[in-house]
Amino acid sequence: MRSTSGEAVSRVSTLKDLAEYLGLSTASVSLVINRSPAAKSIPQSTQDRIRAAARELNYRPNFMASSLRRKRSATIGVLVAEISEGYAPLVISGIEEHLIEKGYFYFVASHRHRADLLNQYPRLLQQRAVEGLIAVDTPCTETTLVPLVSVSGHRNVEGVTNITLNHAQAAQLALKHLHALGHRSIAFIKGQDFSADTEVRWKAIAESAKTLGLKIDPRLVVQLEGYYGSSELGYAVTRKLLATEVNFTALFAFNDISAIGAIHALRAAGRRVPEDVSVVGFDDIPSAAFQNPGLTTVRQPLRQMGALAAETLLRRIGAAPGTPYAKVITVEPEFVVRASTAAVAVNGR
Repeated sequence: MRSTSGEAVSRVSTLKDLAEYLGLSTASVSLVINRSPAAKSIPQSTQDRIRAAARELNYRPNFMASSLRRKRSATIGVLVAEISEGYAPLVISGIEEHLIEKGYFYFVASHRHRADLLNQYPRLLQQRAVEGLIAVDTPCTETTLVPLVSVSGHRNVEGVTNITLNHAQAAQLALKHLHALGHRSIAFIKGQDFSADTEVRWKAIAESAKTLGLKIDPRLVVQLEGYYGSSELGYAVTRKLLATEVNFTALFAFNDISAIGAIHALRAAGRRVPEDVSVVGFDDIPSAAFQNPGLTTVRQPLRQMGALAAETLLRRIGAAPGTPYAKVITVEPEFVVRASTAAVAVNGR
């Protein structure tokens, strides 16, 4: 250890050693090292000095011992189907940002829609002493021993808070836009069976279409197949739509990834977007604005939903046992008009 006179040290083994080296109280050093919210009361210059000394002296806090003392692990478990471009990474980024700010660590487990992993992972994460769980587009059917927040959850399960999008508003925004442009023959790409949003969103679309007097032709409804998020899935089902030879002037896709694949399929078939077929996506992933043409889409505030899930979970963790909690929290969509939609052509139907 290095004394205040400058004697060199290689490592300190305890928090007390580090506090003595710095000439500070153990409590102050602990607040900063453990990223406690209360550390905000400590001057930033002091916080920087503590962290610099910890790095210099190779101090590694014993989080296991600390957790046992405090009966808190400051760790969250996050369940996702899989991590690929689009939905999940954006939600996780919102979760991550809030948890880092609050000094929480997190595990991410990808279940790949396997029934065995869907059953095992919640238990395994709880065995690793997580204080709460966040499920992202993952079915929650059983009550857990810790608080759980479900992003895109729609089931009423004890102990679960659902973060949901206003799908009725989302459907209205998209279909009103296409209806105003003169589109009456609209094709639809539904989500996979396993997606938590598929059924809810389709019901909202059907209701909105009925309100607008739009008839949905069953021949113009296809469903994504496959477990992984890929533009190839949208490409494949759009080829099926085109093979029916039923005319359509617009297409509303389940997500932006499938919409991008759909545009490639339309172009491969000699259809121009938006001159021949207008295309609307869902989510507003970062690359949507940089497609050619830029993708018109329903913006789902995915990062906000992730941050809201983390904030809600930490609030529930910190609450006294038996404290009432929100069962459902609804967020609102926006509609972003870009170049992939246009008025129906004069000879369109």
